[in-house]
Amino acid sequence: MNRAKFQFFPYHLVTPSPWPLLISFSLLNAAVGAVMYFHGYANGGNVLIIGLLSTVFAMVLWFRDVIVEGTFLGDHTSEVKKGLSMGMLLFIVSEAFAFLSVFWAFFHSSLSPAIEIGGQWPPVGITPLDPFAIPLLNTILLVSSGAFVTYGHHALIKGDRKGAIVGTFLTIVFAVIFTGLQYFEYVEAPFTFSDSVFGSAFFASTGLHGIHVIIGTIFILVGFVRLLNYHLTSDHHQGFEAAILYWHFVDIVWLFLFVAIYYWGGL
Repeated sequence: MNRAKFQFFPYHLVTPSPWPLLISFSLLNAAVGAVMYFHGYANGGNVLIIGLLSTVFAMVLWFRDVIVEGTFLGDHTSEVKKGLSMGMLLFIVSEAFAFLSVFWAFFHSSLSPAIEIGGQWPPVGITPLDPFAIPLLNTILLVSSGAFVTYGHHALIKGDRKGAIVGTFLTIVFAVIFTGLQYFEYVEAPFTFSDSVFGSAFFASTGLHGIHVIIGTIFILVGFVRLLNYHLTSDHHQGFEAAILYWHFVDIVWLFLFVAIYYWGGL
């Protein structure tokens, strides 16, 4: 005889899932492949690609399960949503400290240049990028994308479905253009990662931010697809809000990068 199951607490007891374990092994595989590739070992690139593809595969399936739990099963109660919001905030704080370490390395080297780099900043022989070319355009694009995603969020809250779709779509378009321009900037840069501490600090900071832009774009894209499929309502869009919060964090970090790395660092 089947009996209905009732719970007398507002929390979600997650069912066993294979995806965290699969992602762990996939990331380990990707890390090993990256080390092999960087050191010139045979098939290192293939191992890296397999690790990245398996990570994406596990993420898609994990996202699917969470969407089902929150949208169709009703597992995301108000208490669960509070926990999810707190988890996202703590995640962003951890990301902020990751960027803090990169900025620390940059200012440590730029405020007191060592004799090995000529005792000056930028180092001898380094031609920095023009901050008022592609970097300024990317700043406009990223800030505008933040404004559009905020517009889409408020439109969703007010029940304006068309406004929410347009604002979110423009955010994705601007994010893709930003990533394309940064790739072009990397290709045309007059220095490389191995050109003294300047090149290392530049590519480590902007590259780390670029990875976050790509991740944030995927978050927004998932929210956009769910918006098209009527998964999101004016009072139930926790994942979309988390993606927007993450995107604003990416915006703020870029403003610091533009001022510190591109403008001040190139003086």
